[in-house]
This record gives sequence, C-alpha cells and structure tokens, in this order.
Amino acid sequence: MIKLLLATDNPGKQREYRQLLAPLSDMKLCTPAELGLSIAVREDGATYAENARSKALAYTQASGLPTLADDSGLEVDVLGGEPGMRSARYAGSDASDADRYHLLLQRLRGVPWEKRSARFRCVIALTTPAGQIFTTEGTCEGMIAFEPEGEHGFGYDPIFYVPEYGQTIAQLPAEIKNRISHRARAVQAMLPILTHLLADENPVPGAS
Repeated sequence: MIKLLLATDNPGKQREYRQLLAPLSDMKLCTPAELGLSIAVREDGATYAENARSKALAYTQASGLPTLADDSGLEVDVLGGEPGMRSARYAGSDASDADRYHLLLQRLRGVPWEKRSARFRCVIALTTPAGQIFTTEGTCEGMIAFEPEGEHGFGYDPIFYVPEYGQTIAQLPAEIKNRISHRARAVQAMLPILTHLLADENPVPGAS
C-alpha cells in the first residue's frame, strides 16, 4: 500500500479528499498531523498552480512521501475575479468561513441576480520523491446567492448557488457535491495519474 500525504490541515478538505480518493483502495491517505508535520508554506505565487506546487514540494521534501496539495478560490465576475487566490484570507487570517462569505455578500449588496455569476476553481499538484510534478484543474460554475443557505460543506459553499440543482453547494448531499465541485473535477482528472503511481508505472498523463 502506497502512502499519500495530503498537504492540508483543513478538516473540510481532508474529509472531501478521503471521499474523493476512496476508489484508490491501495492508497493510504495521511495528514500532516498524523505524521507530526507542521510546515508554513508561503502562498505568494502568481497562480493557483504555483501555490499548489510549492505546498506539495515542501511536504514531499519534509516527509519523503508522494504529496497532494491544492490551491483553490472563488472567482466572482462582477468583482473582477475576486476574492480569487485570496479567498481563504479575504476577511483576514483569523476570520471564520461565515466572516468571509458575509463580507462578500456585503460587497455584492445591490448587485442584481444576472450579474452574480461566479465559479470555484481548484488546481491540484502531485509531487513525488523522484521529482515528478503533475497538476490538474477543475472548475464549478454558479451564482452567488443573496443569503447563505444549507448546513453542508465548508468555506463559501452556503452562498454558492448551482442553477442546475436549484440549491447552494451547502444544501447538496455529499454524493452530488463530490461529482460536480471544482475539487471533485480536479481529483477526477488526477485519478489516472495516481492509478499509474499505484501500479509503479511512470505516470506520464498530465505531467507538467
């Protein structure tokens, strides 16, 4: 069984990745806390991919394990793509999820429904001790609701409305979110690469 380190301390992300990677029964997903790792990685790259690669490389170097890391954000069109890469720090480093999405709703006050289009974007990086680096990306299109709805998920999920389902991400059951979310789509693209890794083959598809 191959150990794969997930480079995040976010419990919501850890929960989702355990569900999304469940098909890989020969892979054991580890967290930094389980390995006694505490690493501060500066997320000052110019792109999601740069930040994801930086995190994955730092944790691979510290652990000696293949590592999966991501960088993601919510992009609101009428705000020029903000909060984007600043999504996790939008209301300050110590803010809660509710603080962040209430600040966003405040800044969208008075913006009509047809101008509230947005998307979640996620880039995943996989690094190996052999020096291989692979990246995949996923997006989920939607609208910013006028008020939060739903108890599931985390982050901006309560205000991200998916027209196809007539609900926010936070109202959707996990099995649906894990098919349509930005993170789910990035993982789906990464699964063939991880499968090759498990088979001890050189995972050429998706290399970057």
